[in-house]
Amino acid sequence: MQNDLWSWLTQRAWPLWLAHGVDWQAGAFHESLDLNSLRCPATFRRLRVVTRQVFSFSLAHRHGLPRAAEAVELGLAFLRRHAAHPDGGYAWRFALDGRVLDDRRDLYDHAFVLLALAAAAAVLPAGPLRREALALDAFIEHRMTHADGGFLESLPPALPRRQNPHMHLLEARLAAAEAFGEESFIAGATRLVALFRQRFFQPRSGTLAEFYRDDLVPLADSHPVEPGHHCEWIWLLDWHARLVGGHAAPQEASALQTFVDAYGHDPETRALRDQVGSDGMPLPGGARLWPQAERLKSAVLRRAAVPWDAPEAEAVLTAYLRPDGLWHERRLPGGALSGEPAPASSLYHLSSAIVFARQGALPPGPPPG
Repeated sequence: MQNDLWSWLTQRAWPLWLAHGVDWQAGAFHESLDLNSLRCPATFRRLRVVTRQVFSFSLAHRHGLPRAAEAVELGLAFLRRHAAHPDGGYAWRFALDGRVLDDRRDLYDHAFVLLALAAAAAVLPAGPLRREALALDAFIEHRMTHADGGFLESLPPALPRRQNPHMHLLEARLAAAEAFGEESFIAGATRLVALFRQRFFQPRSGTLAEFYRDDLVPLADSHPVEPGHHCEWIWLLDWHARLVGGHAAPQEASALQTFVDAYGHDPETRALRDQVGSDGMPLPGGARLWPQAERLKSAVLRRAAVPWDAPEAEAVLTAYLRPDGLWHERRLPGGALSGEPAPASSLYHLSSAIVFARQGALPPGPPPG
């Protein structure tokens, strides 16, 4: 990987978000930063931003960013003080003063709590974090398991069901297995890989369906496809294979990549589209930042076999980044880059992808040596 992305992350993005993205006085994180004023326009806080920032600053601490560990501690304190639900799990949305605005327990966000706890184990004593991680995983298994496979979207339940929360739960369990060495996390991850093969992957089109009925049947045979999620699953399936010693879904991973190569890119910008149809036809919309970061991961995995992909992925991603450490969140249908506030949640995608690319074909974790 060229040094440009690494330098941008370590010397621009992480320091800027530590200085301006942490609400040190309130003990919380800002939702977004305006590209001009560096102020946050949001009037609420979300669980996923707290957890993703804990993840990002845990990586930053491992790579030597001063005060990053303080931000990790701040985020964990928010989880314990404001987000922890008295009946188990974590609330979903908060006022700026930390009061709970919505106490639903969302599977997607719970996956990121588990990921945050695993990441923080490289910064803080692992014992308390291990206990919290095991308790959370048990809560998900015992309180959120769905009778027709997989897990509920939330408590209370909601429709449609999605593959996306399950995908991030797989990521979190793989990270927790590495951080804590507990076999239960690997076993849970392997069950999610099996669910992917049996229910989420659609063999007729070679794609990943996004939305499902309550019985986990896709809403329609013809469905929207998100190429960025294809790339994430390719990366996660490879990570799982390296932990268990064998690839559980080689044909499915290959099919996902084949679809992305054939239909996922905008021919003018080479950016990954937000959505295409399962028949390969482009759907309305642009190209957000996060799919470009996830594409970089899958490109790194096949760097030897397809040497052009990783450099192109780097170039496409770099075009979204500003020299100051912020970014343009989306490329609009006409090709222009948006000027909306940079969401804090995207720092997770950038941190994960750039660290992975820097290390080579290794899962996110402490730097070598």
